[in-house]
Amino acid sequence: MSMKSLKKKLAAAERSGSSPNQGIRGREGSAKRLAKPFYTGADDLAPGVLPSLADVSTSERLDLFRKKMELCCTLYDFSDSQADVNEKELKKQTLMELVEYVNSTKNVFSEQVMADVIKMVSVNIFRTIKGVQGSSKGPTLDPDEEEPTLEPAWPHLQIIYEFFLRFIISNEVDPKVVKKFLENSFITNLLELFNSEDPRERDYLKTILHRIYGKFMALRSFIRKSTQHVFFKFIYESEEHSGIAELLEILGSIINGFALPLKEEHKVFLEKSLIPLHRVKSLAFFHQQLVYCMTQFVEKDPRLSEMIINGLIRYWPLCNSAKEVLFLSEIEDILELTQGTEFQHVEEALFKRICRCISSPHFQVSERALFLWNNDYMVNLVNQNKAKIFGIIVGPLIKNSKVHWNTTVQGLTYNVLKMLMDLDGELFEDCSVKFREEEELKYNIRNENAERWKELERIHGTELPDEKIFKTNDEAFGNIIEAGEVNLLGDDVDDDDDDDDEDDDAAAEELIHGGEDDDDDEVARRDREEAEVSAALGIQGGGKILSAEVNVKKTKLSDQLDDDDLDDDLEEVSANQ
Repeated sequence: MSMKSLKKKLAAAERSGSSPNQGIRGREGSAKRLAKPFYTGADDLAPGVLPSLADVSTSERLDLFRKKMELCCTLYDFSDSQADVNEKELKKQTLMELVEYVNSTKNVFSEQVMADVIKMVSVNIFRTIKGVQGSSKGPTLDPDEEEPTLEPAWPHLQIIYEFFLRFIISNEVDPKVVKKFLENSFITNLLELFNSEDPRERDYLKTILHRIYGKFMALRSFIRKSTQHVFFKFIYESEEHSGIAELLEILGSIINGFALPLKEEHKVFLEKSLIPLHRVKSLAFFHQQLVYCMTQFVEKDPRLSEMIINGLIRYWPLCNSAKEVLFLSEIEDILELTQGTEFQHVEEALFKRICRCISSPHFQVSERALFLWNNDYMVNLVNQNKAKIFGIIVGPLIKNSKVHWNTTVQGLTYNVLKMLMDLDGELFEDCSVKFREEEELKYNIRNENAERWKELERIHGTELPDEKIFKTNDEAFGNIIEAGEVNLLGDDVDDDDDDDDEDDDAAAEELIHGGEDDDDDEVARRDREEAEVSAALGIQGGGKILSAEVNVKKTKLSDQLDDDDLDDDLEEVSANQ
């Protein structure tokens, strides 16, 4: 916007009784406040209307520049589009003027101005980030399916980010001087902004943080550790963050610049931070950037491929077919950079996992696993270690070609089998024969187990009493219980006083245990009764009848009697009563 236009807006604001310093509401509340100037300028400069930087003398520009930055520290409530419209527009125009002035003027950033810049940027961009809306452990927002929540203050924030970016990349800025104002807390707050849902803001943050890492050597270690902390929180606490992809992009560039040999702290960062990122549910949203970091590490040190492949096998998904496809793609990328020595250390565990993927009922997983054989470098690795790999892979391939439901998968399986036969037909035949022998042995064992179970069922079935007897006796027991207090065995019990609980308990004890003074005739009589009941129930070899426990309120029965015995007992109970 031209200078005339800006002056008209300032004059209109003055006539309306408002000024850039009045009627201002911050994001955290509606309290009005005035911005305090850094200096007291010329007498003809009114605090509410500041002239353009081009309209003042060179000696006054620096003070006016600082004054305008101070006024830009005023915050407004951008969630209300109707509030402070004039003030917001004036601030926007002032910010644009500052950017234009920085681009066209040299020797702007003195030490005092640097402190003012850090303050103005901190006041405007640092705020509470709500992040992705959702429950804990929820998935990261999918930018392809859902519209992100855009920052309402972005028209102003964009200019501030642009101004700060030009400040960081300016050759006039001495890192040693700025380091006094660019503290660790500033970096921590900057990393927290990566959780913003607005992709435009995250893009600016990515560029700015990368420039800071490249220019300020003293901050590099702290930036890496702070980024690691963000990953730890994402992996083990929330699994919810919007800026993981952008942070990994920065790390990919940083890893590419690592000097050789790699420091131990870089290897620890790979093992503790990057590899565990594979365990989160939202891997698909940043997998491409993560794979780039993995490949950069392997290019720097091929020996790290063993650590990465073992990590992938450790975090391999079991119930997520989409993640399995991503893992298989990453395995292929890593194998292309793997040397023969490292491959031998992981070949057994790796190809056992690949065999499970080939046999997966999900056709996309099976297809992706079979497509690995289209990679010439991988086939070459297999050919160099075929003595061990053939014994692992041939059997599942033969089985998959016969039992998999998808015809495309079956066709791909036949192609892989033909390729293995061409590599070494004799070894392939030996593995095939061994597989058939193992399958035949498993089949025989299954049949033997099945026959044993049938024999156990047959034996168990003959010893069980007839179901009809149980059903009849269950109905009889129900009738007895409804009749009230009973005495099944018909023993003589002293029931002279029905109200005496102690006598009842003694009678019950006598019924259950038979008393200690039972003579031989009583024992013989009980044995005969048990034998008769056993014969009625069809129990071979006799057996002890469980005595009934008499209770005033409930009678629990645990032995089986036929209908005739029950009738006799009922008659005996009636006689005693």
